[in-house]
Amino acid sequence: MRAPLLQHVQKKQFPVTTDKLHQLIDSKHHTLLDEMGGISGLCQLLEVDPTLGLSPDESFDPCYGIAESHKQEEAFADRKAIFGKNEIPAAPPKTFFSLIWAAYNDQTLIMLTVAAIVSLAVGIWEDQSESHPADEPKVGWVDGVAIIVAVAVVVITNAINDYEKEKQFRKLNAKKEDRPVKVLRGGLSQQIHIQDVVVGDIMFIEPGDLLTVDCVYVEGHNVRCDESAVTGESKPVKKTPDGDCVVLSGSKVLQGVAKVIVIAVGANSYYGRAMTLMRNSEEETTPLQLKLNVLADQIAKFGFIAAGLMFVVLLLKMFTISYLNHHWISTSELLSQLIVVIIQAITVIVVAVPEGLPMAVTLALAFATTEMLKDNNLVRHLSACETMGNATAVCSDKTGTLTENKMTVVSGSIAEKNFSKTLDMQRWRYQMNPLALDLAMECISVNSTAFEGKDQDGNIKFIGSTTECAMIEFAKKLGYSYQDQRSASKSANIYPFSSAVKSMTTVVEINDSNAHSPGRSDYRVYTKGAAETVIRYCTHYIDVKGQIKPLDRCTRMEQEMLVNSYAERSLRTLAIAYRDVDTATYEGFHPDNAPLHDLVLLGVIGIQDQLRPGVIESVQAFRRAGVFIRMITGDNLETAKAIAKECGILTAGGVAMTGPDFRALSEREQYEIIPRLQVLARSSPIDKTIVVSRLQERNEVVAMTGDGTNDGPALKLANVGFAMGIAGTEVAKEASDIILMDDNFNSILQALKWGRAVNDGVRKFLTFQLTVNIAAVVLSFVSAVMSEKSESILSAVQLLWVNMIMDTFAALALATEPLTDELVRRKPLRKDSSLINWRMNRMIVGQAIFQIIVNLILMFYGPVLFGLTNSPADTKVLRTMVFNVFVFLQVFNELNCRRIDDRLNILRGITHDHLFLIIQGFVVISQIGIVQYGGLAFKTVPLNLSQWLITIGIGSLSIPAGTLIRLLPNHLPYFWSENNDDEFNHAVSYSRLRWESVVNHIMKDISTKKDEDKSFDKKMIEPANRLA
Repeated sequence: MRAPLLQHVQKKQFPVTTDKLHQLIDSKHHTLLDEMGGISGLCQLLEVDPTLGLSPDESFDPCYGIAESHKQEEAFADRKAIFGKNEIPAAPPKTFFSLIWAAYNDQTLIMLTVAAIVSLAVGIWEDQSESHPADEPKVGWVDGVAIIVAVAVVVITNAINDYEKEKQFRKLNAKKEDRPVKVLRGGLSQQIHIQDVVVGDIMFIEPGDLLTVDCVYVEGHNVRCDESAVTGESKPVKKTPDGDCVVLSGSKVLQGVAKVIVIAVGANSYYGRAMTLMRNSEEETTPLQLKLNVLADQIAKFGFIAAGLMFVVLLLKMFTISYLNHHWISTSELLSQLIVVIIQAITVIVVAVPEGLPMAVTLALAFATTEMLKDNNLVRHLSACETMGNATAVCSDKTGTLTENKMTVVSGSIAEKNFSKTLDMQRWRYQMNPLALDLAMECISVNSTAFEGKDQDGNIKFIGSTTECAMIEFAKKLGYSYQDQRSASKSANIYPFSSAVKSMTTVVEINDSNAHSPGRSDYRVYTKGAAETVIRYCTHYIDVKGQIKPLDRCTRMEQEMLVNSYAERSLRTLAIAYRDVDTATYEGFHPDNAPLHDLVLLGVIGIQDQLRPGVIESVQAFRRAGVFIRMITGDNLETAKAIAKECGILTAGGVAMTGPDFRALSEREQYEIIPRLQVLARSSPIDKTIVVSRLQERNEVVAMTGDGTNDGPALKLANVGFAMGIAGTEVAKEASDIILMDDNFNSILQALKWGRAVNDGVRKFLTFQLTVNIAAVVLSFVSAVMSEKSESILSAVQLLWVNMIMDTFAALALATEPLTDELVRRKPLRKDSSLINWRMNRMIVGQAIFQIIVNLILMFYGPVLFGLTNSPADTKVLRTMVFNVFVFLQVFNELNCRRIDDRLNILRGITHDHLFLIIQGFVVISQIGIVQYGGLAFKTVPLNLSQWLITIGIGSLSIPAGTLIRLLPNHLPYFWSENNDDEFNHAVSYSRLRWESVVNHIMKDISTKKDEDKSFDKKMIEPANRLA
């Protein structure tokens, strides 16, 4: 049989090793790159053509044909095998057993376990001793085993919660690290996931990118990187092919655009090696958790004092009774009694220590962050979630946040020819002067970084800034190909968009393929940007005949009026201009500052961006919630005012001004005007920082949105920084606390709701737990002291079950309630507000006193009330009924705690709160099982139907008790007093703004009327004087 021609194809081998590339990264010496043959030699070593990028399918071998075509291999498998994947190995997840050990490492649980083991040993010894009655069952071991089982259940439950929480946060972290990048593959520019980047990829970088791969600069313009996070050097580093050409991972692109070749990815990159060392950083503790930890410590001290006092009192009682009875107890009796007392004391500590408080925050945050992701809010810092709940001011961008970010050119004027509707565009195109139109379209095509390519899902679409995409689409509709115009033009220099000059400029070297102009020369400067800014730089314009004319005062006013007319229609306005220069002039251009002078105006373009659905309603909801909304935008003042009025941000009495005017004010004037400021147009990133600072000086909690690289400081400074997930740069995302995955203003409202839900959930749980704490500790203490046998009415195992109800289950039920619109119908709380307000205080104390009284009455008068005798059997029934009443008092009080205000409808929205209903159902079913079948461990006996109905009925009295407490007067001397100081009040409210506006309007009318009267009197007096 003939052997096959090709039995095995060896894997691709590369002439360069990972170690060699590491040396190039670590040394950053050009000598090593020169030894490799420079950038072109490096490309050959990595087998990539810098003009085409990697081939999408590297399995093709030119010598042997397609290798193993029947096997579906991973793309670039050989490269990934040799140079690694662009993934940083995650830290190994904590095993379930390690979580169990962490949950068990609690002092009180360890103490309880030791006591239980001692109890078990003594119980077994007593069972086996000769003094044990022959006719009684040997159940001395039950207490010890029951406590050990109860401790195990508590530990395992906490470990399961921790495991689920860690799993959720791992999902969130994976989502955080998933983002698109632009690469060149097979000659086509496209977007791919960052994890799909391989060594040898030709990648495009632009301002705002945060690099996670090491690269070598191939070609580009004016690239400067911030490598301070990597090297500690704060000065921006300029990248050039002949100088420093290694772009380190972890650095940020500050300006310029470039094409780079990837030389290290994943754990092999500079960034990856550093990140691997940081993987085991400690979990973040939020401010609310810190507050609760302090409170928990204070309550624990109360528990330890109560337990210590109980131990001492019971010990004294035991010796006193022994002395009075002239019967000195034996060693075995002493040991047995001592262990019972110790177990009761430790159990009181377990019940008193509110270890569920931090867990409630953790559960609430884990639930909220997971649900927020569904609402397109990716939480990067947990503290932001709870902080957002008390935000008092939101400073929002306009484009893409309040609007849809679907830019479309709907109006334009080029060479004095206008069109105002999309339908008129084609007719207008043929009325245009060809020379002027060619120049305008070349300006649009060449002076842009947007391109048509594949997105992450493989769909062909325009990729880049939405404004630039709209401009390129406009050129395409007019029959121009941006690819042809770019390939025909040789870019000599590019000055990327700068927020300082509000424009982008590209200088091209003119050849025969470029558009003709009246003053053709060696180089051409193309500029586009904010209309009023670019018009200011222009000295000439092209008229309807295609001739260059001086831009006189009259024409300039006409152009400015055109810009204002577009702005009043809520259109974003851009102006395009050019200038032809000779070689000598070009060589005199500054390498960093664009030559923005003596420009020739080509025209003005009006771009429409509709308001997002639901924005108007969201703005109204924010106002009802006591949150002041401000729009901070780069658009011109008229456009900003038109949009702000449309969505309800700019109201009567509100101030709208430009960034330069705001910056020109003194700090005192800024402080005074900031409460009334609603719109800041033509703003720069520094304006955002100033606004945040002035608001924080007024003790406001500020949420700020941003998308640009320069927005980083403002996002960091704000209490909650929101970065745009779609339009935002990587630097902005890195500086933010929450990423808006859909760039949508409505998602900020959802973040506010979830923040308030977290704070409310913790307060509800706190109200519930402190009530149980006080009632259980006091009841255990009093009943043990008053009992003949020094036994608490509630056994240690029963108290552990109550502890589980109030810790784990209550935390799950109360801290994970769904959102309601009521969350945004009240004012935010001050930053320094107390965790427990006067309403909560009233409910905690009132319910605790009520529950203690009910249980003590049942304990002392139960036999009379329930028709029971003092026999041992009936005593067990009474103890079981008291236990049942105590548990159902908590079950019904949990319904009370669903509201922490004075409203009486505690069942509102309960049908949508599925988790609450499930947990309540589970607790009730478990309680039935414990009472009816858990007698051995829980010291209970089965109850009949009437006893069940009586105990549940008494337990349900928690609800009317809660209603009565809510109806108590708001002011009761020496007990509580209504205090709304926790609520934040703005220096200037919306109602005051309206009132001031009306007063100013009336005063203006009066002043106008006086001026008219004076003018009329003057006209009447003059003829009379002349006659005289």
